[in-house]
Order: sequence, then C-alpha cells, then structure tokens
Amino acid sequence: MIELNADIGEGYDDVGLMPYLARVSIASGGHAGDAASMTMALRLAAEYGVMVGAHPSYPDRANFGRLPRVASKEAISAWVAQQVEGLSEQAARLGMRLVHVKPHGALYNVAAFDLDVAEAIASAVVKIDPSMLLVGLSGSRLVEAGRAAGLGVLNEAFADRCYQADGQLVSRETVGALLKDPIMAARQARALARGEPVATLTGESLRIPADTLCLHSDTPNAVDIAQAIHAVLNRG
Repeated sequence: MIELNADIGEGYDDVGLMPYLARVSIASGGHAGDAASMTMALRLAAEYGVMVGAHPSYPDRANFGRLPRVASKEAISAWVAQQVEGLSEQAARLGMRLVHVKPHGALYNVAAFDLDVAEAIASAVVKIDPSMLLVGLSGSRLVEAGRAAGLGVLNEAFADRCYQADGQLVSRETVGALLKDPIMAARQARALARGEPVATLTGESLRIPADTLCLHSDTPNAVDIAQAIHAVLNRG
C-alpha cells in the first residue's frame, strides 16, 4: 500500500491527522516553526510511530515561504542546511533521527523545474546525512538532482492538489487548485496509488508515478480528507 504523508508543525490540526499518516515533514523555521513547535511535532510523530523529516523553505515567514526568491546556489544550500540541522538537533535530543528532507512551498515548486535550485538542495542534504531520502514532485528536477547526488528519492504526488497538463501543480491562487472535498481527494489518491490517470484542471488525463502521497495540513477539511484517503487506500 502506498504511504500517506503530510506537512506538519505549521499551526494546524496535526493531532487529528496523525493516525492516518506514515511520514511527516516538519516545518523547520524558514516559513514556520520554532524549537518548541518542532519538539512538539517530533514527540507527536514518535507517539504514533510516524517517520519524520525536515521541511525547509525559503526564509520568508511573512509569506509562509510561498514566494520564489532569487538566490545563489550557495545561499540556498545554506538555508536548507541551517533548517535541516536545526530540526535534526531537536530530534537528537529526543533520541530520534530524520529520515528525509522535503522542501516547502515555493522552494519545492522552483526546484521541480530549476536544476540549479534542485542541485543546491540535494548538495545540502548530502553534506548533512547522505542516508536521508529527498522527497520531490514526481519526475521533477529535484528528484533528478537527488539521484545524481547519490541520494535515495521519493517521487511525490498530491491527493489534495490539482495538476497542470505538464505535471506541475496548479498555483494555489487559481480557482480549483485545491481538492477540498474528501470524496474527490480520496478518488484522486486511489487513482495515483493504482497508477491510473488523474484529470488535470484543464481536462487532460495524466499518469503520475508516486512513491508517497501528500496531504497538506492547511487544506480545508484536512482531517476528513486524511480519513477518507486512508479508508480507500486500505481497501486497495
């Protein structure tokens, strides 16, 4: 059965989501999160036996890391490293270790098509712990850069987001970008898990290879969506 993951530590109902998740990416201070919230999220994941990873972003709390920034590869690597190391330190205090890194927001989306940004992220992960997995948009430059750097990778697909015909995510600013209905999100999750085509926002059919499925904790009805997805995935 394919796993369900979520991004947590961002001020939403993490407790309600946790029973349905196999993996979580914890906000690591760039767009949200601090030592207290990171520790709380780590403890919660440990309680439910859920794998943990870092969720670094552009350092832009004012815009929740959702606006692209022009920066050198060195700067991007440094931002990622600082955030991952910060969460890793909190995890070590609890006898835990991080198993993956997944960029957040604009950093994730830019790394999907910009090889320089993707390589900067992969380079930071390799230097910190090359045993960690790198999670990226399925078939993206980030996945490509991770493999080239010798990292294990996870191709990620989204249960609660609509796709463009080229496999990129539809911008959150676009009407219909979010799948807020639990039935619709569960239907898309089941199709992705089975390797079946999903409908794009403009009506095309798209097959998206996936190792892990994501649900955002800030999507409206997130807990209801997680419950519905968990149910359909367990039915096979």
